[in-house]
Amino acid sequence: MSEAAAVRPIEDYALIGSTHSAALVHRDGTIAWLCLPRFDSDALFASLLGTEENGQWSLSASDPDATSSRRYRPDTMILETVIATAHGKARILDFMPRPAPDGTAELVRIVEGIEGRVELSTAIRLRFNYGLTIPWVQRKEGAVVAVAGPDAVRLSSSVDLDSLDFATGADFHVEAEERISFTLEWYPSHTEPALPRDPYALLRRTQTEWSGWMQECTIEGPHRDIARRSLITLKAMTYQPSGGIVAAPTTSLPEMPGGVRNWDYRFCWLRDAVLTIYALGASGFQNEASDWRWWLMRAVAGSADRLQIMYGLTGEQRLTETELDHLAGYENSRPVRIGNAAHAQIQLDVYGSVLGAFDGARRGGLPDMDVVWPLECAIANNLLSAWKEKDSGLWEVRGAPQHFVHSKVMCWFAFDRMVASAEDFGLEGAVDDWRAARDEIHAQVCEQGFDAASNSFVQYYGADRVDAALLRIAQLGFLPADDPRVLGTIARIERELLKDGVVYRYLTGDEGDGLPGTEGAFLACSFWLCEAYALTGRLAEANRFFDHLVGFGNDLGLFAEEYDPIACRQLGNFPQAFSHFALVNAVHTMAGVAGSATDHLANRDDAPPP
Repeated sequence: MSEAAAVRPIEDYALIGSTHSAALVHRDGTIAWLCLPRFDSDALFASLLGTEENGQWSLSASDPDATSSRRYRPDTMILETVIATAHGKARILDFMPRPAPDGTAELVRIVEGIEGRVELSTAIRLRFNYGLTIPWVQRKEGAVVAVAGPDAVRLSSSVDLDSLDFATGADFHVEAEERISFTLEWYPSHTEPALPRDPYALLRRTQTEWSGWMQECTIEGPHRDIARRSLITLKAMTYQPSGGIVAAPTTSLPEMPGGVRNWDYRFCWLRDAVLTIYALGASGFQNEASDWRWWLMRAVAGSADRLQIMYGLTGEQRLTETELDHLAGYENSRPVRIGNAAHAQIQLDVYGSVLGAFDGARRGGLPDMDVVWPLECAIANNLLSAWKEKDSGLWEVRGAPQHFVHSKVMCWFAFDRMVASAEDFGLEGAVDDWRAARDEIHAQVCEQGFDAASNSFVQYYGADRVDAALLRIAQLGFLPADDPRVLGTIARIERELLKDGVVYRYLTGDEGDGLPGTEGAFLACSFWLCEAYALTGRLAEANRFFDHLVGFGNDLGLFAEEYDPIACRQLGNFPQAFSHFALVNAVHTMAGVAGSATDHLANRDDAPPP
């Protein structure tokens, strides 16, 4: 593995995206990850998980002493990097427009001279099939065309491009008010693409589309800016044709460098369902909330008897996990995986997330929810027996199944929302059965999932350990926030899982999760603790902790899945939707806009007594 690839922290990357696919751009101007035409397509730049020989696109000043700064253009996903040398300044604009009507997917890089003269160089190494395949390259009508199997790429530029050492590049300069463009287009290799679109028109259009979308945002208050940036990031991770939102646009970025906890997150997780509906709807994005609702309905349709924990971008069920032996892995973290075997696990919390999301959509005023009710009933009726099973829990442990307390609470939440929907909206269903199951689960969790000696709920029945997912007990309304058992659980999580200013989801070790090694602290859980503080009357502490956590993001407001407080670096797939949803929901809770996520969704006064 090359030294350059080994020393690039995850937080040094920026995301650009088209709401169909995405790329990661390092602060030095290297695009190290790009999948086209979809988030889950084979990468054609994969140096993020290997070396430059696995594909990348560099664009930087020739002067090694050049300095740079970067930002997103306000309310957009257009990355703007300013390069300064002793002789001038230049600006690089990186963005991905919406695909063309014929499906052609583009990535555009525009270099603008600001002052003086800046010498630059660029090198494009196209490697299809996750960095394995060197394409057949030819020149055609002034462009460079690369073909490998079903994929083709056309590279157009306003400077001449040369071929050298299985790469395409150029040395060039830009002067004040001069502009130079590069456009990379993906299209099916068996077709003839239309003429390239004007990159400057695409820039104007992309700017207008993003800015117009953000006009719908209703978030205000002291944390407005970071929440808005998180929402833009989430929009960029949305697969627009279906409304599904990927957990992350990357695969196999490690939870600990050099370890084996490396997973493909380019799919849509049901665990995010209820948090997604709330974060989008409460922030003013009703259309996106509606699109997610329909994706959710289509994905689970026909499988109410066995919900998967995740699905593909359009609801695909088969997500076969494969290891890519030709890639060295990020900082030698192997194996590199595509697909995710966890899709076959039993994870009971998804029932509560799905039925809670549909209830939230109904209460949020989304239209046509009567169409969804029969599916909700089928899911709830199947859960009447399924809730009694063991499962793999929210965190998809690869150890032995257990009666995870969070999973049981989410089953309780599923029935609670079904009862509330039926009663509040006059819907027909097996309400008595749902109510009975809800009350039985509540009693069982309080008896078997609570440890009186520590005054705390535990990770699973019989365990002597906690799980940060227990922070959601009050958020879900399972018990009031001021209940001594809730306060005791928060206190134990603070003692055992809050370390060096960030929350771990659980402790790995002797009773582990079926995997060797350790992992970083989980950022979503840390934002859940902010909510727990706010809900239990510790609002000032919640705000201080939130401001502390925001410092773990990178300079662009992007958060990975985890954080290593010792090495002071982000870990895991990047950026992570779960982290950004948790951030947005914490902002809503602390602002008092709607209480916690589930208080907003539930709006109830019918919770069973403790």
